Amino acid sequence: QTSMKNMERELVCPVCKEMYKQPLALPCTHNVCHVCASEVLLQHGHLYCDPTSEPTSPAATPSTRSPRLGRRAVPKPDRLDRLLKSGFGTYPGRKRGTVHPQTVSFPCPACQRDVDLGERGLGSLFRNLTLERVVERYRQTINISAAIMCQFCKPPQLEATKGCTECKSSFCNECFKLYHPWGTQKAQHEPTPPTLTFRPKGLMCPEHKEEVTHYCKTCQRLVCQLCRVRRTHTSHKITPVLSAYQALREKLTKSLAYILSSQDTVQTQIAELEETVKHTEV
Repeated sequence: QTSMKNMERELVCPVCKEMYKQPLALPCTHNVCHVCASEVLLQHGHLYCDPTSEPTSPAATPSTRSPRLGRRAVPKPDRLDRLLKSGFGTYPGRKRGTVHPQTVSFPCPACQRDVDLGERGLGSLFRNLTLERVVERYRQTINISAAIMCQFCKPPQLEATKGCTECKSSFCNECFKLYHPWGTQKAQHEPTPPTLTFRPKGLMCPEHKEEVTHYCKTCQRLVCQLCRVRRTHTSHKITPVLSAYQALREKLTKSLAYILSSQDTVQTQIAELEETVKHTEV
């Protein structure tokens, strides 16, 4: 729980104190929500407006956007044209008649420094898609783990803290100990995070302890990603596990069908040979 809370602190925007929504990476390596950055600039007198800055990545869905985005008034077209023609608007110490572009200074709330964003302002910043995906996965983990209860507790049920792939069940701490008693075979089961869907444990590479993902036809063995980059498999024919599985399954199916169809003939030949042996002995 402590590690999860520490991780959650790293995923909180320093402005809105909520989890990042469309985070932008500042030149000082800190991050801030796209909407929060716009509001900070507005509060400091920067009438910044960039109609082309709306993120277009798959992660930018209406559910991930801040509710404040919908409440913000959209500048009128004529006002927008004036803003774009005159740079980014009125800045402290800048006269309205000035047409020379001026750099935008952004006060980073994390390091308390004024960061130079250049003439394009927020338009020069990049979306931190990695951080955005981490936040999304963290949200899913929190929502899933909160909904999973121990399957063996008597009412009232306690929240599940461990899962068992072999038992295909989720347990609280006490129930996990109860159903995995010391000295039995179940005590060897490795606990996993609780989940509602238990997938079978994948085959692991004995050399690198990584899950195997491909099959080497030349060596006729399963290989992991680390095995693939080694020189021993440089010129070998390597295919994905699923493709190799389907090909081998079809081959085995045909072989089994041939054996089953020839079973009667083989049994007849065996019977004839036994009769011949008996006749020879007589």
